[in-house]
Amino acid sequence: MCGMPQQPPVRSTPKRPARPDASMSLLTNVMDHSLDDGYAEATARRRASGQSGLPKTLRAKLGLAAGLVLAALVVTVGAAQARVAAPVVAKEREELIDRIEQETSSADKLEGRVDSLRTDVGNMQREALKKHGGEQGELMGVLSGAVAVHGPGVKLVVDDAKSAESGGGSGPRESAGFSDTGRVRDRDMQRVVNGLWQSGAEAVSINGQRLTALSAIRAAGDAILVDNRPLVPPYTVLAVGDGQRLSTRFQNSPDGLYLHALQENFGIRTSISAQDDIRLPAAPSVIVRTAQPRAEQKGTS
Repeated sequence: MCGMPQQPPVRSTPKRPARPDASMSLLTNVMDHSLDDGYAEATARRRASGQSGLPKTLRAKLGLAAGLVLAALVVTVGAAQARVAAPVVAKEREELIDRIEQETSSADKLEGRVDSLRTDVGNMQREALKKHGGEQGELMGVLSGAVAVHGPGVKLVVDDAKSAESGGGSGPRESAGFSDTGRVRDRDMQRVVNGLWQSGAEAVSINGQRLTALSAIRAAGDAILVDNRPLVPPYTVLAVGDGQRLSTRFQNSPDGLYLHALQENFGIRTSISAQDDIRLPAAPSVIVRTAQPRAEQKGTS
């Protein structure tokens, strides 16, 4: 009986599971073979020939030992010197700090002594003015800035623009040799002060700094200096005089219009108001550079 030919059974072999690091063959090779083949071969040849990295002879061993001892000695001596020098350095530092504190205290005492002597000199000057000049001498002290004053006047505040980044090349600051922005410049304050004097101010101060005939308003970078003292905005200008009249005359003057143009064109912030009573300090020092007694006029018969 002939049947249909049977096909040989198919044997299924289980597949070997894939290594989880099969995709990282390069890293696996580096980890499995960290030593280069050339180094491995060189090490094998040296081992086969009986060579090693350590010295064989007694002289070489003694030299290696001496080198190690010398290195350890250098390290030990350095550590000992550092430990010995540390207290000395700390002591010198403390002595230096003490000297600085002592000198600072002495400088503070001298500065206080200078202020006291300056006050005494100012009092003597005022007494001399009252004795020899009377009312005219007192008026001279006020106008020269030698004495503190108070009375009605105006308060003028000038400040930089909120955004002092946008400059311009036209308007009242067209002739500037540098890029103008919304910052207040020294020449702006010069015009403000001169305008107040011209409008009838009897005494002027900026941020508490009394101005005299010898005062200078200059610039150092972006800072404004008054008698070599830096000022910080906002700039508060106090002027003693007929308050309302002084305010009106200044705003209508060319310098007041100049300040208004700065406000309109560059965003500089200004405000002016009449005050019933403002107080101005005396100038720190009024130096008389040249003086001579006034010749008395002889009466004619």
